[in-house]
This record gives sequence, structure tokens and C-alpha cells, in this order.
Amino acid sequence: MHFYSKNNMSSDLSELPKGIAAMIQKNHSHTEATSFSRRNFLKMSAASGFALGMFPAVAQTDKPAAGLKAFQQPAAFVQISKDGKVIVTINRLEFGQGVHTALPMILAEELDADWSKVAAVHGNADPAYADPAFGMHITGGSGSIKHSYTQYRELGARARAMLIAAAAAQWNVAPDTLRTDRNMVIRADGKTLSYGELAEAAMKLAVPDNVRLKDPKSFKIIGKQVGRLDASDKSSGKQNFGIDVRLPGMLTAVIAHPPVFGAKLKSFDDSATKQIKGVRAVLKIAVDRGGEGVAVIGDGFWQAKQGRDALKLDWDASGVEKVDSAAQLKQYQELAKTPGKFHFKADVSKLSSAPKKISAEFTFPYLAHAAMEPLNCTVQLSADGSKAELWVGTQMPGVESMAAAQALGVPPKNLNLHVQMAGGGFGRRAVPNCDYVVESCNVAKAARSAGIQAPIRTIWSREDDIKGGYYRPMHVHRADIGYDEQGQVQAWDHVIVGQSIVAGTPFEGFLIKDGIDGTAVEGMRDPYQIPMRLSVHHPKVNVPVLWWRSVGSTHTAYVMETLIDEIARNAKQDPVAYRLKQFGDKHPRHTAALKLAVEKSGYNKRRLPKGHAWGVAVHESFETVVAYVVTASVADGQAKLHTATAGVHCNLAVNPKTIEAQVQGGALMGLGMCLQNAAITFKDGYVEQSNFGDYAVARIIDMPQMTVHIVPSADPPTGMGEPGLPPLAPAFANAIAQLTGSAPRSLPFNIKG
Repeated sequence: MHFYSKNNMSSDLSELPKGIAAMIQKNHSHTEATSFSRRNFLKMSAASGFALGMFPAVAQTDKPAAGLKAFQQPAAFVQISKDGKVIVTINRLEFGQGVHTALPMILAEELDADWSKVAAVHGNADPAYADPAFGMHITGGSGSIKHSYTQYRELGARARAMLIAAAAAQWNVAPDTLRTDRNMVIRADGKTLSYGELAEAAMKLAVPDNVRLKDPKSFKIIGKQVGRLDASDKSSGKQNFGIDVRLPGMLTAVIAHPPVFGAKLKSFDDSATKQIKGVRAVLKIAVDRGGEGVAVIGDGFWQAKQGRDALKLDWDASGVEKVDSAAQLKQYQELAKTPGKFHFKADVSKLSSAPKKISAEFTFPYLAHAAMEPLNCTVQLSADGSKAELWVGTQMPGVESMAAAQALGVPPKNLNLHVQMAGGGFGRRAVPNCDYVVESCNVAKAARSAGIQAPIRTIWSREDDIKGGYYRPMHVHRADIGYDEQGQVQAWDHVIVGQSIVAGTPFEGFLIKDGIDGTAVEGMRDPYQIPMRLSVHHPKVNVPVLWWRSVGSTHTAYVMETLIDEIARNAKQDPVAYRLKQFGDKHPRHTAALKLAVEKSGYNKRRLPKGHAWGVAVHESFETVVAYVVTASVADGQAKLHTATAGVHCNLAVNPKTIEAQVQGGALMGLGMCLQNAAITFKDGYVEQSNFGDYAVARIIDMPQMTVHIVPSADPPTGMGEPGLPPLAPAFANAIAQLTGSAPRSLPFNIKG
């Protein structure tokens, strides 16, 4: 998907892809992203001390190098100041996963930059910063490094070639007689020119179409344990996030959302609210899913929140479905007893005659994303309302810009979106209909109509965030399996019931096939060569759903790996040996990851404390394989995870330190799915949870002793932000099964003592 015309963003819905145009018309809140002005960027660079910088200047000619696309142009991605500081622009949102460091590492490697002088900044909605594989702006699907590895290497190599060419011209020597090292171009006789000295001349040269990349054996930065560029500011409290935006005269808004999704207002009484000091306005606005809400604008968050708490609201939910979790579970369980639309077809006639059988039902609840930084967006309109600026931590700045421009009635070319560092997201900052950004724009527009000429920062409270929707969907799985005494599966009949997360979005066209949302079935069957018949039901429910870190693998990995383990136990086979036998020679990356975890954990070689047991699971998601070997215990109906050893096959590890952190974070989030109260439930359409007191997330005290080990590889890197999550819960459950005789069939765990 690509949302832009050849030279600029489209300003006509007819020029957009059909799926996007339909989304815009449907939601009345979307339009095109505005193109980033390189000339303005050049002016800002000069004002900030970068003078001409390095490559501001696709803007000088407004003509890209022949044969190169916007995302292949060094001009948009690297600046070098006269003192040699290298600023790398990242084309992704940094929200904890480490791309603020890893992407600059890749570019700096090929640039031969002095790493001590490298810094990073966010890009924006300019076409240059689109994902080169997807053709749209997105941070998701664990694609940041996977999709931009070659891109950033080539950007660095092109910039280096231009610096060499500038030096060769100055010295009147052949470029191939020169070499580079740590921000220097070096002549054969040892004389040097710094990158800072060459930047102005280099930027005037043509960008080479083709460049030779380094042999990975010569890497000096890639593959090394590199500390994060943002670590110091984040650990000292200096780092600003979207929620920290401060503008002159800025006001803060909070929104009273309907308690049932899509409900409207009968009436509201704001008399008490208007008596609260610091409250500036109370405004009725349109909110997500066709609902209505009330925005309270105040001098700060506390004043606005106090004002909202004082509102008297009368809601009309007569026209919308009021979801009840107990009734919904029964409906799903009944659907799971019948075949849905088929994803895999296989002969399951041997089920009835198989020597051994398993019949299992699994349930998974709705889950909130619950990122550390709640949702927020700051909007500033010009005096005449024809221009706008947004400050927001977003995973999809192009789509958000489109939505904001349409909501504000601002020409796309007049809207500038500033991507902010974000405090987590796990998918919640990548909503196709841009709910919280559109609502923030609605507040700003209403405020301006009410005579308020000030930037408005709209903030969600933690309670708003937990109750605000876009959850990981609830799922029910039903499996009927027949296998022989050796554990060989003869037939496997499987049904999944759950909402589609992409139906009705621009992603529907390529993620739904034959009526099945591909994200719901990812992780099923493979790598096990089993005759599986898999069908799916996608009920429509008045609960907004969305991808959640590792998406479908959050439930499919659990089902597959606990059932595979159960077959191994029932066949009296070691679960590791059983898996390796199933992999054979067809899945070497799974084998390598599992063997590494087994070796490093001391599996079955060291004595465990009394009452402790081993658990194993391995799963591939986003082309990365993660295996866990864990130890756990059960006492008084409570399970405790003690240790976790990870074996990771992600091909080339750009920054092993970041990978270790991602696996640790994914493991903790996966563990969080198992904890009591880790569920969003509904009663009469109302979300029953409101904060961390009744919605559980894993904390540092829950973290097991953990080590992460990476399988060596020089192949291009695969995804790493999400794959650490899926196999943790099933590994934990399999350890519980060793102690109790059965793995929990539902998450969160409910173990009877």
C-alpha cells in the first residue's frame, strides 16, 4: 500500500487506494498525509547550527537521483555538521524497542562513522520514511530492522561514496585510492579530510545508484553490544515523550467517553464543572465508533479531569450491542463445535479409529495494551484555521496525518506531524481509523469554534486507556486430535472463534482471504507436519479490537505448544526429543534455537529443587524462532515461574543488547497473560476493569531469572520486537503440566490446588 502520488501526497480521495478511500469516506475523519518540506528542514537545520549539513538536498533540485526512490535518498536520512556530528533520521517510532539505536548503527556501519558522534531523530509523514517493503508509514509487525536493514546499509554506503567523491575532487585523485574510517576520508599518504569538512561539497554531488556493501566479516558496529542512544535521557528523566509536549499557552483536554462503545448522549449537565477553577470549556464532540462524548478543557490535566468528574451525564445506548462476557463465551463455545470457513483442509476421518485421542477447548480473554504512557495528542491550529501541527507518538504517521487533515478541514500540504518518542504501544498506537488522533483533532476544532486560540493537548487517563477499547480479541479454540502410541498424529480437527482485527480496515484487502483473517491463524500447524483441518468463525461484536504484541501468535502458540507437549507426554516421550523428531531436517532454525536453549539451561542435566519442573516451548513469529526452557513450581493453587532460558534465531543480530532486552520484555508480557485478573471482561456493555488494581500486568517482581542466547548467523535479520512473547506462556504451562498432570486450558491461569 502506498498513500502518496509520485511527487507529493495526494489531495484528492480519488487518487488514494480504494481501501484507504473507503476508510476515509466511512469514518469521515481521514485524509492524506502532508509532505515534509525539505527546504523547511534545511532552514531548521541552519537555525540549529547544522549550517548546510549533509545532504539537505534533494530539496535544492527537487529531483531525486535517477532510478532511486525517496526512501533510498541519503538527503532525508543523514546530516553531518561541520564539527562531524552525524544525525540519523529513523523511519520508525521509537517506543521502547531500540530502533533509535539499531537503525543508526546500520547506517553508521556503512558510512564508517565515528559512533561516538552519532545521534538520532524521528522522521515524519514524508514519503521517504515509509516502510520500503510495505510502501506505507508503519512501525509494526516486527519489521523495522527486517525491512530497513538493506535500506539503511545502502543509505550509509551512498553517503560514504559521496564523501569519498568530494575528497577525491579536492585532492585530484582517483576515488578508489581513498579509504574511510571514523568520520575521516584518508589518502594513501595518510592525509585526511573530515566528514564535516566535506559535507557541503559532497551534498552537491549526484547520488550513486549502485553501491558496494561491506562484507559482514568487516563489521565494526553491527553485531556488537551497543548501548542505546536514548538510555541516558530515559534513565535520568530528561527524555520527553508525547505526553510531555509543552507549548506556549497550551491547554489540556480530557474526554468523557460513552461507557458502552458507540453510545450517544441524551443530555449532560456541566454546571458544576464550570465552577471548577481552571476549567476553560466544556464541549460536546464526536468520538470513535459513531459515539458522542464531552471534552473538558482546562489549564492542566488535573483541572480538566476534576471538571470531567463533576459532569452529570445521561447516556443513550439503546442502539448498540451491550456485550456480556459470560454470554459471549457460551456463544463462542457453541460456534467452536461447528466447522467455520476452512483455512486448512485435511482428511480427519481417522479421528474415530485413532488409538489415542485428545479433545480440548481453550479460551483466551480480551487484553488491553496498557502501555506505560497513556494515549495523547497535541494539536495546534493557526489563527485562521488553515494550518495545523500535531505532536504525537504514532506507529502510522502517514495514516494519522491523513486522518487529522480530514478531521480538521486543513489542506494536507498545511499539516505537519511531529513524531514523538512514545512510552510503549504494543500496537495501540497503530489504529487504522486513528481514533485518539481524530478525537484530539475534534477537540481542537471545537475549541477553536468556541473562541479558544490555543494549542490543545488531549490526554487519556489510565482508566480511559483500560476502558477505551481496541483490545486483543477474545478467542475460543477447539481441537480434536487422534494419534498413535508413538505420538504420530493421524488427524487433527481444529476450530478457532474470534473477531477479525482487520475487517473493515484498509488492511482487509490483503490480510483477509476467503473470509479468514490471516492474523487469527498465524502460528497454527507449522512447523509440525500434521494432517490438520482448520476452520475459523469471525463473529461481529461491539468491542473494538486490534493487534496486540505478537498478534495471532498470542493464542495460537499456546494452543499448539501445549497440545504438542501433551501428545509427547502421553506417548511417554521427552518433549524436547519429540519436537526435534518432528522438525527433522526441514526446520533447522527451530532445531538450532531449541538446542541452544536446552544446552544453556542445563535441561535434564541439573537437579531441580523439589517441586520444580521443566517446561519447553518453541514458536516462530515474524520469521524469528524463539525457544524457551523454563522451570516452575505450583503451591496452593499458585504457579510460579523461576527461570527462563531463551534460544533465539533471528538471523544476524544487529545489536545483541537490544535483542536481549526485547526477549526479556516479551517474556514478561507473555508471563503477564497468565496472571490472575489479566483479562478485560464486559457486563451489560460496560468494561468491568479500570486500572492496574483490577487489570493485572506483569511486574518486575514476577520476572524469572532469565538468560537470552542468540544463534549465530550472517543472514539478513528477521523481526525481533514480538517473537519473544508467544512461547513463554506455553512453556510455563508445560512445566505446570509436569507437576499437575495437565496444562491450563484457559488464560489467565486458574489452577485448582
